[in-house]
Amino acid sequence: MTGPRASSLNAARRARELAALPGEVVDVLVVGLGATGAGVALDAASRGLSVAAIDAHDLAFGTSRWSSKLIHGGLRYLASGHVGIARESAVERGILMTRTAPHLVRAQPFVLPLTPAVPRAQGALAAAGLVAGDALRAAAGTPRAVLPGPRRLRPAAALGLAPALAAAGLRGGLLSFDGRVADDARLVTAIARTAAAHGARILTRCRALALAGDGAQVRDELTGAEFGIRARAVVNAAGVWAGGLVDGVALRPSRGTHLVLRAESLPGLRAGLHVPIPGAANRFVLVLPQGDGRVYVGLTDEPVDGPVPDVPEPAPGEIGFLLDVLGSVLAAPVRRADVAGAFAGLRPLLDAGGSTADLSRRHAVLTSPNGVVTVVGGKLTTYRRMAQDAVDALVRAGSVTAPPSRTDRIPLVGAGAGAGAGAGAGAGAGAGDAPARLVARYGAEAPLLAADPELLEPVIPGSPVLRAELDWAVRHEGALSADDLLDRRTRLGLVAADRAAALPTASALLARG
Repeated sequence: MTGPRASSLNAARRARELAALPGEVVDVLVVGLGATGAGVALDAASRGLSVAAIDAHDLAFGTSRWSSKLIHGGLRYLASGHVGIARESAVERGILMTRTAPHLVRAQPFVLPLTPAVPRAQGALAAAGLVAGDALRAAAGTPRAVLPGPRRLRPAAALGLAPALAAAGLRGGLLSFDGRVADDARLVTAIARTAAAHGARILTRCRALALAGDGAQVRDELTGAEFGIRARAVVNAAGVWAGGLVDGVALRPSRGTHLVLRAESLPGLRAGLHVPIPGAANRFVLVLPQGDGRVYVGLTDEPVDGPVPDVPEPAPGEIGFLLDVLGSVLAAPVRRADVAGAFAGLRPLLDAGGSTADLSRRHAVLTSPNGVVTVVGGKLTTYRRMAQDAVDALVRAGSVTAPPSRTDRIPLVGAGAGAGAGAGAGAGAGAGDAPARLVARYGAEAPLLAADPELLEPVIPGSPVLRAELDWAVRHEGALSADDLLDRRTRLGLVAADRAAALPTASALLARG
């Protein structure tokens, strides 16, 4: 299978670029390959700077793969008075939906059910908030054709979109739309590959042991070899692990947990749900139907103390909480036995005291005494702006010389020539007769994945994930292990039984290379 060589990430490219690094001085070294770190690599490389970006694990190994998969327009921030963050979120959502990633980020409908537990005054307040959110959309320049406006639903219409809702006492619902990414880890992979196409060296399984303003001591986690990387500027984008690499960065991580349900647990679901949390005026549990026959339910906001784990674990109490809130609007509650899996992520929040639910989601760019620039906080939606601000800080400090950022105009891999033309632009550009799942997840590259008919079989029975996706991930997306394939390039690993069934195929495709 051939593909776009400039953006392709694979074991051979990693080995070649890693071998060349010790003899060079790069303009920018980026530590961390979540959304923000990959975004920094793209921003710097697209300005003409030489870039090496490393991660101790894999693309999107940390928080970036544990999100709600939403590209928020900032409504929650608006409700709490953070107008600047709200507007920034709406602007960045519009950029993703209309210019840079319309093949990956599309409008997601949500229903807020007006049950007897939602007083009329609260419903009216929520409706006003949705109108304000639509005003944010307009101010950000996102066309109504890309992101429809909110409206009130009669009970029958609400039940048509979410048949599992309890009909008794239902006054209808509030329909709204927000951005949703097909897969947050897939977005990170697209950012990283776009950075690679601009010359950035994207090097996973490389752990930063020590950072300084002029480089880092690094260990290749595949071989154990240690070496130095010299750089004119260093950006620490390690997320919740950022404070362990430099002094003076105080983080207070919070854990957000999601449940994974089979689609049959909420049959006929055609929209997401905003389920009000009792006693909290502006907080909701989200119900998020996925494209793989699963539904995510989340999320919590629990402070995390002590060492930061590589892979956070949901707490039993959080699972019970999410089931209880979800059950408050359903005709028949979802039982614990119906939970197929669960996952948790840690938000890299700046410590400013108070509860983690109240801490600002604003990002910060901090410069340590040794010259390392650290970017923390923020949201998946605003990764591009965070990256731009980090590289701008390097330019202002005189560490590098570069023109202004242009990442708000650079289509990510797969966006196709039509990116920027409106709703879904680029999603099917050149897609031909490729399966709909591939078009929805790979955009203009879908025909390349569909070229080998032998690979268009499901990885496991009953799953829409195709063997071609695993093969493509090995050849072009930098997957080096079965975990990379099952946990990040696809989400088969979220359900233990599916992981076990898919492992032989993943191992075979890795061995084939």
